[in-house]
Amino acid sequence: MTRWLVTGAGGMLGQDLTRLLRTMPQTRVHALTRAELDLCDAAAVAAAVRVLEPDVVVNCAAWTDVDGAESDEAAAMAVNGTAVDVLARESARAGARLLQLSTDYVFDGGARTPYPRDAPTSPLNAYGRAKLVGEHAALEHGHYVLRTEWLYGAQGRSFPRTMTRLAAAGTPVRVVDDQVGQPTWTVDLAERLILLGTGQAPPGIYHATNAGQTSWYGFARRIFVLLGADPDLVEPVTTAEFPRPAARPAYSVLDQDALPPMREWDLALLEAWPHLLSGWGAVVGQTVGVGRQ
Repeated sequence: MTRWLVTGAGGMLGQDLTRLLRTMPQTRVHALTRAELDLCDAAAVAAAVRVLEPDVVVNCAAWTDVDGAESDEAAAMAVNGTAVDVLARESARAGARLLQLSTDYVFDGGARTPYPRDAPTSPLNAYGRAKLVGEHAALEHGHYVLRTEWLYGAQGRSFPRTMTRLAAAGTPVRVVDDQVGQPTWTVDLAERLILLGTGQAPPGIYHATNAGQTSWYGFARRIFVLLGADPDLVEPVTTAEFPRPAARPAYSVLDQDALPPMREWDLALLEAWPHLLSGWGAVVGQTVGVGRQ
């Protein structure tokens, strides 16, 4: 029997990971939401690891408000950095393997070829700085770091869900075309987490994204096509035309040299699409077929 502890289990990735784990034989899953386990409560974290005795811990809990981190970096650091050190230390004491989720935002986006795992880090924003501290904490205690990006799933907020809502209006939508990355389905990422949690790969840094690359503009056009909406309603703009509090890396493609590559992002989106529609419910019912006669 393998015992898994999933923190942040109420989030988009946490829900998909928990669902998949519960289909596996000889597997016991303890899925704790933020309300059930606040990672910033060090005593509660230590008690949870001690009582549940997990073999594998997956930290899906995180501060995800990238722009909000700019105005409250201390709070973002507490969740994404300091709390990870506590969880990593307690997991090591229990002999458990910790899988810590990280991000492409640890890089500055100045590259023009995919970032290898050992590329120098240089975050542009507070969110990236906090996640990098979390990486260091996990590695210091002998654990695993999985960098990923541009996540979407059937639960919670995501770019495809936002585009689906905006498509319902049938009016032009302006989307940034000079930021390039890798849209990644949470189900594919969850499968990769399970592979790393059950496999023999050594501790260290790994990249886990769907393969290929596109811009937010390209991603949006593909979503409009799947909706049956007019993709020409999506208008490209530059990052400078769409200012945000937190700077974003212009190029975020990650090299997957250490593990078998995940499938192309557009193939993943095509398979994910019916699951996304089902999960989004009423939003989709108002949008599918927009722009088609």
